[in-house]
Amino acid sequence: MGEGDQRRQRQDRLRHTGMRRPCTSLLAVFAALVSFTAVAQNYPTKPIRILVPFPPGAFNDTLGRIIAQKFSDGGIGQAFVDNRAGAGSTLGSDLAAKSPPDGHTLLEVAVPFAVNATLYTKLPYNTERDFTAVIFAGSTPNILVVHPSVPVTTVQQLIALAKANPARLTYASTGSGTSNHMSMELFKMMTHTDIVHVPYKGSAPAVTDLMGGHVMMIFDNTPNVLPYVKTGRMRGIAVTSLKRSALAPELPTVDESGVKGFEVLVWFGVVAPAGVPREIITRLNTEINRILLMPDVRERFQAGGVDPVGGPPEKFGEHLKAEIAKWGKVVKATGARVD
Repeated sequence: MGEGDQRRQRQDRLRHTGMRRPCTSLLAVFAALVSFTAVAQNYPTKPIRILVPFPPGAFNDTLGRIIAQKFSDGGIGQAFVDNRAGAGSTLGSDLAAKSPPDGHTLLEVAVPFAVNATLYTKLPYNTERDFTAVIFAGSTPNILVVHPSVPVTTVQQLIALAKANPARLTYASTGSGTSNHMSMELFKMMTHTDIVHVPYKGSAPAVTDLMGGHVMMIFDNTPNVLPYVKTGRMRGIAVTSLKRSALAPELPTVDESGVKGFEVLVWFGVVAPAGVPREIITRLNTEINRILLMPDVRERFQAGGVDPVGGPPEKFGEHLKAEIAKWGKVVKATGARVD
């Protein structure tokens, strides 16, 4: 065999080998896509666990139970709520972050989920990296209320009283990192006042002590305090949304009361562990959007003073990033910490 023939044989072998490699790669990609699609189509293959990192009774728990019921009653499939309260909601969040990314574990989240990213010096998970947004479920404003003995009826009067009595007024919260805590820390930062934080383990004991005069004020969820405002056991001062609340239209906003730009929305949503297939996230989002439009669900939201939101996963993902950044600035500026 001549040198020219040998060269041609080597070229033929290289050409054939080069042709086989991309074919093999394409087959592998195709097989992965088929498997990926099959997983999404067969989902779920077992009951869906909805982790609620708060005790029973709060709206996070209510939202989880609504979704679990609707999933089970002709929705995606069987689902159940698993309350894992503790450590400022980080216990349940960590459990969710370390769950398999197969769509069978979801996590109910609220304001503390975003606040904890900077409030805690070290978390066992990364808030932005270890979760995937599913849906923005709902939101509601807080109401600033004071004990009737506090001699103020407006935001400006409260600011003046606080400045005249630095570190002598007290406010309650339902725990460090909650919307109650951060609402007042933002208020203090924007008004240059010093009001002492008294954390409680939940809204019920905080509200009870406020009515008893043991603490002077609180920013709390509308449904938790509005009944007591109506009966005169508390005095409503302002709401934390930029627009007045339909549930208490007589109360001005903090923004219109002179603290321009002040806004706190108590929000609720659903996330999943990072890495859940996009098809499964889309299916979950579509189903929960459908649930949020149901008349009986909207009635339950209204009873809790919460407005349904909904929308695509990206909408909630952007909201989470904005909230993490917003509260990170407040935590750093005020020196807020876990008490």
